Amino acid sequence: MSHEAAVLVTLVLYKIVLIIIGLLSQRRTKDSLDFFLGGRQLGPLVAAVSASASSSSAWTLLGVSGAAYLWGLSSLWLFPACVGGFLLNWYGVAPALQRYSREVDAMTVTEVLAGRPGQPLHRTLSVTASLIILVSLGAYVASQFLSAGKTFYETFNLPISSSILIGGGIVVLYTLLGGFWAVSITDTLQGLMMAATAILLPVAALIAVGGPGGLWEGIGQVGPDYMSLTRNLGPAAALGLIWGYLGIGLGYPGQPHVVNRFMALREGRASLVSARRIAIAWALVVYSGMLLLGLCGRLLYPALSDPEVVFVSATNELFPPVLAGIMVAAVLSAIMSTADSQLLVAASSVTHDLKLGGKSTRHMLARSRWVVLILSAGAIVAALLGSQEIFSSVLFAWTAMGAAFGPALVVKALGYGVSPRRTLLAMLVGFSFAVAAYYLFPASQDKWIERVLPFLAGLLVIFFPPRPTQQS
Repeated sequence: MSHEAAVLVTLVLYKIVLIIIGLLSQRRTKDSLDFFLGGRQLGPLVAAVSASASSSSAWTLLGVSGAAYLWGLSSLWLFPACVGGFLLNWYGVAPALQRYSREVDAMTVTEVLAGRPGQPLHRTLSVTASLIILVSLGAYVASQFLSAGKTFYETFNLPISSSILIGGGIVVLYTLLGGFWAVSITDTLQGLMMAATAILLPVAALIAVGGPGGLWEGIGQVGPDYMSLTRNLGPAAALGLIWGYLGIGLGYPGQPHVVNRFMALREGRASLVSARRIAIAWALVVYSGMLLLGLCGRLLYPALSDPEVVFVSATNELFPPVLAGIMVAAVLSAIMSTADSQLLVAASSVTHDLKLGGKSTRHMLARSRWVVLILSAGAIVAALLGSQEIFSSVLFAWTAMGAAFGPALVVKALGYGVSPRRTLLAMLVGFSFAVAAYYLFPASQDKWIERVLPFLAGLLVIFFPPRPTQQS
């Protein structure tokens, strides 16, 4: 059997498993609470790994390894940024959101921010949040489908357009079938595959370059900037570079497709503590592994025209076909585990938050599935016609949602009351600053302007003067 055939058979079997999960999960999807939050009955392992996989996407496997390949040791700042984001979410936001969402019977992040129906600005907040979610997740899902295109192109030499259609079709199918149960269970399987791959592949690459000593000697020959944690920039520019990296962590609390796992987690502190430990361990393994892979890949494949394919190149070169197929499946797992969660959040924004789902459960489920289908079609078109860079596209959508929703969620988690007016202003200011910074400073070294300033602007709007309250 040829290399391509072995990889293809492995992928086909894996996708069949995912579709079976979708069919089985359909039996557990009886109402909107099941479809959007799994009946609030997720166990610690499923909640932790599915949230982790949803937050990480193909950006982690392809983008982070590509960043290390391209930028060298300065990319190591991604590690404290991303792990710090996990810590902020699981220690700061998760306890409050797990409790508060039950107190107000909220099924979506928008409901947490907008409050109960009848409260001031409830409709305005719901519409604003939903529009931000749809715009941001549309760009995010498009980047995931583009990742599928790059993966299939490198593995099978298929046209990227065909690959996008294939990958997108599979994601849509099992998301439509099973809703949140299917998404969470498949995300757990995919997250575990990502973690295993983040151990095996970097270790194989490290052995191939001659161990830690060979790696250190090799990257020292790439160039002085590659060995520098600040790319040998001046003090002001170096500080901006570091803050730009660390600012990625600020986006974690504002990702609806991630923090909804906190709302779906089974009630009780024991569940939260177990899930927190699992999630942080996952982050430590995956991010360190991808950074190590990128550095090793620079020595093994110095002439790659696209740094973001170093993962696939190393997989195909270092492992036999069947194992390579499993690891390519891990890339597609990263893509699907994020895309399916995002599609589900988008569906909940339209049918539940905007009250466009009809009065009966049957009508709401049907319209939710139509929203998934329509948004997927739009994302596929955007992937075919838009930017071909995964790293920056994902960070734009990530930063936009993080700046729009993160400040209000963090302040609520700290135990402070936030008025509807300030919540609305924070959402608008954070999102607007993120969009403006992305387009006004596209080639700037000062990425902190794009990744830190929007969050701080939103925080400034709602945090002064804060009002203590018992609700969080």
